[in-house]
Amino acid sequence: QLQLVESGGGLVQPGGSLRLSCAASGFTLDYYAIGWFRQAPGKEREGVSCISSSGGSTNYADSVKGRFTISRDNAKNTVYLQMNSLKPEDTAVYYCAAAFAIATMTSDEYDYWGQGTQVTVSS
Repeated sequence: QLQLVESGGGLVQPGGSLRLSCAASGFTLDYYAIGWFRQAPGKEREGVSCISSSGGSTNYADSVKGRFTISRDNAKNTVYLQMNSLKPEDTAVYYCAAAFAIATMTSDEYDYWGQGTQVTVSS
């Protein structure tokens, strides 16, 4: 069974950090671009970051540039999203997704999705 599982979410104070993980089972991520998306209550899902299959190309939403870093460890079949200087507006459910294609921030291009992990930034 092909599956993506996110972990690492939680409650953090403004200015804090979290590292999200996206682990794959049932398939290897080596040939897949990975995207991180988020959805806050009452808002549409938005692309946060994406990384190519090789890890050589990354992209970020303007709202997270300079604060978030995406990386991957294909040997561990896992992709990470390091989130620093978190703000209350980063509060959302974060999803990872895999695309057998080039890295993109367009959710329609992604074939497999995780169940999401909640990130709450609040004092």
